[in-house]
Amino acid sequence: MGLESGTAYILGADGLSALFRAIVDSGHTVVAPTARDGAMALREVESPDDLPAGRTDEQAPGSYRLKERSDQAVFGHTVGPDSPKRWLHPPAFLRFRAHRGEKTGFTLEKGDTSAPKIAFLGIKPCDLAAIGRQDRVFLGGPFAEPAYAARRQEALLVVAQCTEAHGTCFCASMGTGPRAEAGFDLALTELFREGRHELVVEVGSERGAALLADVPKKAAGAGDLDAAKAASAKAAKEMGRTLETAGLREALQAKVESPRWEEVEKRCLSCANCTLVCPTCFCSTIEDTTDLTGHVSERWRRWDSCFTLDFSYIHGGSVRRTGASRYRQWLTHKLASWIDQFGESGCVGCGRCITWCPVGIDLTAEARAFQPAPARGKE
Repeated sequence: MGLESGTAYILGADGLSALFRAIVDSGHTVVAPTARDGAMALREVESPDDLPAGRTDEQAPGSYRLKERSDQAVFGHTVGPDSPKRWLHPPAFLRFRAHRGEKTGFTLEKGDTSAPKIAFLGIKPCDLAAIGRQDRVFLGGPFAEPAYAARRQEALLVVAQCTEAHGTCFCASMGTGPRAEAGFDLALTELFREGRHELVVEVGSERGAALLADVPKKAAGAGDLDAAKAASAKAAKEMGRTLETAGLREALQAKVESPRWEEVEKRCLSCANCTLVCPTCFCSTIEDTTDLTGHVSERWRRWDSCFTLDFSYIHGGSVRRTGASRYRQWLTHKLASWIDQFGESGCVGCGRCITWCPVGIDLTAEARAFQPAPARGKE
């Protein structure tokens, strides 16, 4: 009899290795957090030994550090600079290639048509929510993005529920964490109890159930699920930031001429770090290239940012010439007009834009500056 979606199990000490093998045997390439280049980087990994056991991170505005843990927790960290966006919506994507004939005409060759089978192992609930946001952007309208659709269909989502938070987290304010309730194939909660290192595994789909079929496990009881929920509740209390979302959209849209934007401009470098690390930003540009012979040309889609001067260029120049106008565009789109477009906020509260801003500009503090005085929270 097969496993059912909505059930939960306990994996022991060797359970993660068995699950890893099951994912690989399903034909997926595993992309998971690994400690590399001073950060928790999402990368292709070949074995459970590549996972960052005993490592965690410490984050603050403009600051990120790895440090050792007192235990061997594998998922005892939060998010690094990478997100699943890098694989589902690649930074550089070949649209097509054109070949000029020797005499007349030209032929077109399709660009990247690959649909790699990626299993995201250990992504956090905020990144799962970010995938949902990108689904709305690329698949929710009258015209679906075929490359994204193909990659998304093959993606396997194994979430690691958060059991602790860092200094720039505010997913609890956005309703995207620290615990995911749906949208995953499997959800793991790592627990240390009575000297045991265990994983509570919740099944969220038929594909997830199939992965667990041959993995050694035992049924989870009510106490196990309570312990998993308590661990996430603890993380919710540890959030380093909060953001009051009630009335935020209206407050931002009413203050487009506020002098606060010029105050931010004095600190903002327009470096685009915030949009590059953001798991939901989707802006891109088209770049046409030609080889030296003039016989082959290519059209590429590349990530772009509303912080670049050329992003809003039209005939006669850029629409947003100042850093103030570009920051205003980013913040008001993320927290206000995104709701008008897609029915939900474009922010999932991961805190990456705060951590990886070179000067530590804090989205929650800037948003709060436009709200009435009662909208307080951690800064």
